[in-house]
Amino acid sequence: MIKIEPESNRSNWSGPSRLRNAQGAATGFLLFGCALITIVTTVLILGVLGGETISFFRVSKIGMFEFFTGTEIDFKSARPRFGLPPLLWGTFVIAVGSSLVALPIGLLSAIFLSEYAPERLRRVLKPTLELLAGIPTIVYGYLALTVITPWLQSVLAPLGIRVEQFNAFSGCIVVGIMIVPLVSSLSEDVLSAAPRSLREAGYALGATKFEVATRIVLPASFSGVAASFILAISRAIGETMAVVLAAGSLAQIKLNPFTSIETMTAYIVAVTNGEASYGSAEYLSLFAVGMTLFFITLCLNMLSGAVIRRYKESTP
Repeated sequence: MIKIEPESNRSNWSGPSRLRNAQGAATGFLLFGCALITIVTTVLILGVLGGETISFFRVSKIGMFEFFTGTEIDFKSARPRFGLPPLLWGTFVIAVGSSLVALPIGLLSAIFLSEYAPERLRRVLKPTLELLAGIPTIVYGYLALTVITPWLQSVLAPLGIRVEQFNAFSGCIVVGIMIVPLVSSLSEDVLSAAPRSLREAGYALGATKFEVATRIVLPASFSGVAASFILAISRAIGETMAVVLAAGSLAQIKLNPFTSIETMTAYIVAVTNGEASYGSAEYLSLFAVGMTLFFITLCLNMLSGAVIRRYKESTP
């Protein structure tokens, strides 16, 4: 027999149902608004950079070919000259040098924390390592200026190697130390998330702990580890204050790592703190450099996404 609920009972249920529907709609609208804000902000930033970059080429009368191939930066002469390669070279040196410091140390630290360290030791080491990420970047810059560079000068001077007060080598070291926690923490989380069955299968086949960690767990977590590497490199490319204090602000292309260089972010700081008048070619060059930096970061993000998609496609 079908039992029909009284009208009064149905009306009691309709109130909470409408309230839940209203709450769900409001939550969805709020989440959509937050996502829309991020998209609109990105579009606005891109629009401002693009518009001012076009103004830079119009005001300075510098061609695209000269911009991407020139080796001089001079806005004081009658005909302004601006070449991006010296700034790209400085950014490249810092990114590659800091990666050579941070990626091996960070990855090996992550393997130790996830595969070798006892749980009690891991609870102490991981937060301690992550404290490095909370130190202000300007502190790292002064560390390079007052500790690392004088130490390099005292060690290399007897060998006849001159180390300038501001040099790329010190910048690479301090930026590398800065991004070690980023690589270590993210890689450790990814390695720890690997299924326990993979480790047990390796041990059952007679593999050692090191073989399990490097030949089973690490390949299985490759996409996450690679993403942490790319994120760390992006952080190194965008670092400013530590690089300014450690590597200086001399735009030049030299293979000697003990000389001063200038990155794109350091150039932005130098011009911002200088005497560039609003609307001048020197002022507008900030936006051209910023646009280039934006596209470099975008390419790195696209590379990270491609690595993750490739890994997912190869996963059975």
